[in-house]
Amino acid sequence: METTKTLIGYAIYLPIALFLTYYVSRTLFKNSKVYMLDIFKGREEIADATNKLFETGFYLLNLGFALMILELNMYEDSYQLLIEQLSYKIGGFTIYLGIMLFLNLYFFFRGKRKAKETLSVVEA
Repeated sequence: METTKTLIGYAIYLPIALFLTYYVSRTLFKNSKVYMLDIFKGREEIADATNKLFETGFYLLNLGFALMILELNMYEDSYQLLIEQLSYKIGGFTIYLGIMLFLNLYFFFRGKRKAKETLSVVEA
């Protein structure tokens, strides 16, 4: 019975982790194009390419982390333990995704600030 609950846990965790990764990525990189265009001074081709590279890296890091923490240890045969372990895994992964989101936003804002500093130096 222990194996069945572990498989149920995997069947619940994996789709949630994949969906969260997809949702956060789509939201972040759909809205980050504005920052990329500003950073690259309206050069849309470079902005799109850089944004796509950031998005690919985001997927790789987050999906890799989601798979890395996949392990569920069901020492007791109870649904309570399964739910508690799933909440811990999904909650931890959600916190990780939030940190990654803010880290990416930091890089976008930093890039925008550096682009403005470079523009100010060139104009002066």
